[in-house]
Amino acid sequence: MRVVIDRNVLISALLNQSSLPAELITLWRQGKFDLVTAEQQLDEISRVTRYPKIRQRLRPALAGRLINEIRDVAIIVSRLPNVDVSPDPCDNYLLAIAYGGAADYLVTGDKNDLLSIRKFQGVPIVSVTDFLQQVGHR
Repeated sequence: MRVVIDRNVLISALLNQSSLPAELITLWRQGKFDLVTAEQQLDEISRVTRYPKIRQRLRPALAGRLINEIRDVAIIVSRLPNVDVSPDPCDNYLLAIAYGGAADYLVTGDKNDLLSIRKFQGVPIVSVTDFLQQVGHR
């Protein structure tokens, strides 16, 4: 199974190691699914984890370790299709990763934009809770 995880979920996992997003990352590390991403997303995670409000709560080394782990293990989509569907244009690259990477799910916490789309090119867009329930972990 191939899964795209929104950066907000990845960062939440780093900020709270006992959260549902952290459980999701644990499942990935256990090989329960393949993570699909692109360099654009890794750059975005790196940029966001440098924000002062995030740095106050997150050690830079922890964020760097996750980015390196993703680079080493995840499926990196190098050619992203053009997508212009999301109410928030900044989220279109996630839809492009999901479509271009033949993902089975896009997992996000973005209630107002991505979750409202529900499905893109056959890829269900779900919350962390919904994903964990669908794969039998909640």
